[in-house]
Amino acid sequence: MKVKLFLTTAFVFLAVTALQAKPQFGRDLLFNDNWRFTLLDVKEAANPDLDDSKWRLLNLPHDWTVEGVYSPDKASATGYLPGGIGWYRKTFNVPAEEKGNPVFIYFEGIYNHSEVFINGNSVGKRPNGYISFMYDLTPYLKYGDKNVLSVRVDHSLDADSRWYTGSGIYRDTYLVYASPVHIDLWGVYFKASNVTTKKADVSVETTVDNSLAAGTTVKVSHEIMDPVTKKVISTSSKTLKVDANSKATSSQIFSISSPKLWSLEQPDLYILKTVVSQNGKIIDQNEQEIGFRSLTFDPNKGFALNGVWTKLKGVCLHHDAGCLGSAVPREVWKRRLITLKEMGCNAIRMSHNPQAPEVYELCDELGLLVMDEAFDEWEYAKKKWLKGWNAGVPGFQGAASYFEEWSDKDLRDMILRDRNHASIIMWSIGNEVDYPNDPYSHPVLDHANINQPVQGGYLPDHPKAERLGIIAKRLAAIVRSLDTSRPVTAALAGVVMSNETDYPYVLDITGYNYTEDRYAQDHTKYPKRVIFGSENGHSMESWKAVRDNEYIFGQFLWTGIDYLGESGPWPSRGFNSGLLDLGGFMKPRAHFRQALWSTKPVAYIGTYHQTKRTNRLSTDAWPIWNYETGETIRVVCYTNAIKAKLILNGIQVGEIKNQDDKTGIIYWDIPYQDGKLEVVGLDKEDKPTCNYSLQTSGRPYSITAQSDLSTIKKGSSVAQVIIRIVDEKGVPVIISDDEITCRIDGPAKLLGMEASNNEDMGNYHDNVQRVYHGRLIAYIQSTGDVGKINLKFSAPWLKTANVTIESVE
Repeated sequence: MKVKLFLTTAFVFLAVTALQAKPQFGRDLLFNDNWRFTLLDVKEAANPDLDDSKWRLLNLPHDWTVEGVYSPDKASATGYLPGGIGWYRKTFNVPAEEKGNPVFIYFEGIYNHSEVFINGNSVGKRPNGYISFMYDLTPYLKYGDKNVLSVRVDHSLDADSRWYTGSGIYRDTYLVYASPVHIDLWGVYFKASNVTTKKADVSVETTVDNSLAAGTTVKVSHEIMDPVTKKVISTSSKTLKVDANSKATSSQIFSISSPKLWSLEQPDLYILKTVVSQNGKIIDQNEQEIGFRSLTFDPNKGFALNGVWTKLKGVCLHHDAGCLGSAVPREVWKRRLITLKEMGCNAIRMSHNPQAPEVYELCDELGLLVMDEAFDEWEYAKKKWLKGWNAGVPGFQGAASYFEEWSDKDLRDMILRDRNHASIIMWSIGNEVDYPNDPYSHPVLDHANINQPVQGGYLPDHPKAERLGIIAKRLAAIVRSLDTSRPVTAALAGVVMSNETDYPYVLDITGYNYTEDRYAQDHTKYPKRVIFGSENGHSMESWKAVRDNEYIFGQFLWTGIDYLGESGPWPSRGFNSGLLDLGGFMKPRAHFRQALWSTKPVAYIGTYHQTKRTNRLSTDAWPIWNYETGETIRVVCYTNAIKAKLILNGIQVGEIKNQDDKTGIIYWDIPYQDGKLEVVGLDKEDKPTCNYSLQTSGRPYSITAQSDLSTIKKGSSVAQVIIRIVDEKGVPVIISDDEITCRIDGPAKLLGMEASNNEDMGNYHDNVQRVYHGRLIAYIQSTGDVGKINLKFSAPWLKTANVTIESVE
């Protein structure tokens, strides 16, 4: 489908209750507890009679790589941490009364090259570590008896990505009991047309799977309910004939009146209940929250949500969270996404792979737009350093090794799983697969001044760039066969070369990575192309290219949050260009971005030494006011006020300064003096609109600790405790680096403490960690019992902090 003006409306469901994370049929049971694990390739590990009593007992999700030891001889690409081969085993019983009913195992993600066995029988392999998948265990189960599920995970090629991936069963797992006739995996698809505040016409497709040897007729019913009153506002039902050992799809069209629209400011939700009944008896059902919204993409006007033209203020996100690795609890993602939204972010790019279902659910709930992405590699792997950084010969481990065999199914499964999320507004089929000469080449690379990474001119012995269009056409067709309510896109790294192929023309909208200088000329040359920044730097110029050009509808910064891997020279845990650090704290550059993106009045000041030789304006100035008296200090202000004044100890210093639209930074160079430094943002009449202050701190005196939760559910919930070092007056000591010890009394365990120091290559899973910029965060998880959890945080010479959390049912 070629779109010039892409207009689509969609009726989609959201899942605050985490229903979306599940396979959407049957009776699903969270299957995370009491697994045995060994980081060895045990030859007989699939044998149900193997004695695994000495293996480690743990609960899922689990990432073994983040538990490893940082070493400079490991791959810098994945953060100097090891991969390996591991086995998981779980013993369980299936009730005898379930005989005759199918039973499935559903994994939200295993990294990677997994093979699953039940009672010694292999039920399937899946090389892709980001895709959710399910296997039918029924043929090999012992009903009313012991069963052993075994999973082999082969991440021995641990430099198979440019960033940190983690290893193991790092997302949730479910055991699913079903009727022989049931809703298919991800079998309900919603879309709508003519969505307005007055009416929405809704189409619902429900696929039913019949595993019986005889055909049957079922009734498929839908109810849409108000989430608060539970009042049913629309219904539909239809009979459906399903042949023996077959699947059939029910298509129903109905409407609702005066829907509340899902938006960034108010992501209103409804409940959709789907029921399948046979001979008057309910045999399968699910309930999910739903939202209505319309999408418009236009080559001249950009993007509109519900008819409102909107700039995407987006960030790219990888899937790890510092010391937690890739096994990230929902609560951690929620805190991070809320922080991003509060600073003005309204869009997330899932780079460069499907992420955990909970992340999409949270975007639905919070009102964040999503660019969902399938691949970072197609048929050729990208170069990666296999041992250390910039040393030796780059290797070519990666997902390209199974792309030809699995890409169609991987892409299909991503669309099927995610297509009902209101937050998702576009599907990306690839990221930077078109690097010039890495490996694709084209004669256009011999031309001068193309402003693209070239790595030499045209290389005729390299794969032809025309392959890009061929592959893109195949992938785009798969997407459109499953969802026509959103555009197909990709993130192009070499758009000059790709323009000489069919690649951009196969897409509905085209993402440009770091090539803002191409916007104007390509908009003129390709007037029907919808263009946006799919990956961008943090500069003011990059943002102005979006802000000042109506036809560019947004940007996605690299990156929203610091992440492990893609590391620099040792010591370096990861890539630290994020707005938030590894612990999810706002960095100074987040305040700079907030001043550009937020609609609320904001101001921030940071400081650093300034000399005549380095007349720089930094977006990374920390909020420190501790220097030698009389030193010349540069004070930089990030604000969306039109002007600002600076006050030191109650007295204005320097002149009131206007906002600088070239840099986005107001600054003063002033002699240092102890005390309180404050900036006040002013409107055109010099009335205050916002302010921010710094205070000279004394020596570290005590620890403060504050938990985001006072109660957590037993068994899995996670509390996030923020620890700060303060002086005797309670002023944060940003320059402190004290070593904190955590002790826990009660039914909880410490998952890790993250201080966000990219150069600290120590142990993040013991109970001792040094603060960085005067703070760290501790992740505390309930272990399964109810009762009080007493936390004690201590350090030599400092007053101790105590926190009490309640573990409840």
